[in-house]
Amino acid sequence: MKRPQGFDPSAVSAQPPVAPPTQQAPERRAPRSTATIEPIPIIPQRVDEQPAAQKKTQQTAQQPTQQPSNSHADAYDRLPSNREISRELRRARKERAKVERGEVRRFTKRSRRRKIAWFSAAGVVVALVLGVALTAFSPLMALRTIDVTGTSRLDVSAVKKALSDQLGKPLPLVDQGAIRGDLAAFPLIRSYSVESHPPNTIVVRIVERQPIGVLQSGNTFTLVDAAKVSIATAQARQDGYPLITASGAAAERDAKSGFAAAAEVLGALPADLLARVDTISATTADDVSFTLRDSGAKVVWGSAEDSDLKAADLSALLKSASTASTFDVSSPHSVTTG
Repeated sequence: MKRPQGFDPSAVSAQPPVAPPTQQAPERRAPRSTATIEPIPIIPQRVDEQPAAQKKTQQTAQQPTQQPSNSHADAYDRLPSNREISRELRRARKERAKVERGEVRRFTKRSRRRKIAWFSAAGVVVALVLGVALTAFSPLMALRTIDVTGTSRLDVSAVKKALSDQLGKPLPLVDQGAIRGDLAAFPLIRSYSVESHPPNTIVVRIVERQPIGVLQSGNTFTLVDAAKVSIATAQARQDGYPLITASGAAAERDAKSGFAAAAEVLGALPADLLARVDTISATTADDVSFTLRDSGAKVVWGSAEDSDLKAADLSALLKSASTASTFDVSSPHSVTTG
């Protein structure tokens, strides 16, 4: 191959290779100075004592370069998941329910107080009833003592024996009907009452029949009370009581009303006059008369009306005309003696 003229291969080889041009800005070189530069002494430094700026530069250099992120992808990643949405919904529901409960409690506060008061009162009543029931029907309240009062003719031991079938029963379970049946066997009892005295006693208060006179039937004399109930029977007339008699057909027909009138008159007489009555007869309800024991005088009483006024008139006549054989007080405003 023919070389061109003027081509010097040594010159080409002596030239340094030319670097390809770069896009960096050309370096500005400082102007040369003719002044003499003194050397700066170099102070050795430890590796671990590097300046803070140099350390920060190295740390920055060591961090990997972050790649720019796509804005749409970041926005999608920041969206909440379904689980987070459900959790927030549940929390919102709980908060709403809590607020609603608070409002309900605020508006129903007065009614709840009334209910609490009623329930408290009902609970106290139920507790009291249960306590009383358990106490009343427990063995601690069993009947152990029977006290009988108000008797003069009756035998107290006989009455207690008749009521002994009630012993051992709790006081609320004492059978009043059985007591009534047991006491019916005693004709002297006019009325009675039963009182419970916890824990284990009952008191039977008896009102005895009070005899007012004697009824004669043949050779038998029966002591009776105002209801014509037999109290005692004997073969001889009982002392201290008037003999009640009735005679004639009218007396037989009106025997009940005649006896009731005679009994009412005897009940109205003062004690001093009653003690002087020997016999009393009642042919009818309006024809009552009696005789006095000491003088044998007859007293015409009439009906049982105005008995108190008649008794006062008779007491006055017995003092003013003690020797009279007849005293008629059937008309209290016009009395006579004979």
